[in-house]
Amino acid sequence: MIPWEFEGTELSACNCNYGCPCQFNALPTHGNCEAMVGLVIHRGHFAETRLDGLRAASIMQWPGAVHEGGGKLLAVIDEAADEAQRRALLAILGGEETEPGATVFNVFAATYDEVFEPLFKPIDIAIDVDARVGHVKIPGVGESNATPIRNPVTGEPHRARINLPEGFEYTVAEMGSSSWRTSGPIAVSHSNCYAQFAHLHMNNQGVVRDAAA
Repeated sequence: MIPWEFEGTELSACNCNYGCPCQFNALPTHGNCEAMVGLVIHRGHFAETRLDGLRAASIMQWPGAVHEGGGKLLAVIDEAADEAQRRALLAILGGEETEPGATVFNVFAATYDEVFEPLFKPIDIAIDVDARVGHVKIPGVGESNATPIRNPVTGEPHRARINLPEGFEYTVAEMGSSSWRTSGPIAVSHSNCYAQFAHLHMNNQGVVRDAAA
């Protein structure tokens, strides 16, 4: 198995209500799952290939709950990545070179029926986990914008977190509200739905607990 590890920041938007039921082993809010996830790698490697500063995104769709399968994946890789870096990122996002069930990428890979040819595009990502604001913008592909959840009476920001001590993606994620849309082979549009902001630290064996926050 090729050794890899990265530390990064993630903004994930999906079509469920706030507090995505998947995080609680429940069925999706609307019976199906659609998501757009952006990732910035601050430090990382895949064998000898450095991944520092690279960006990637995944657009995913399932007709029912994720574990029921039938999913579709479109991966988008930073156009600045060289050939070795592109192969490395696609391997990680595809759940390869990973202990079975150890990462969200590996688990999700088993649920896809269709994986589209990856795209190599400029990816504009800004994520502030603590402030619960961010965006992911990919020209001609999709855009997500996320903000804090607002109190419906006062309009003040509402803070909520999900803590998964044994999660395969993160240990703690901040909750937010997202509006997002995509085009191409997976074309969807959603507003005022789930968003999560998280610091990620993963390797072949899963989440690195002492560094995840």
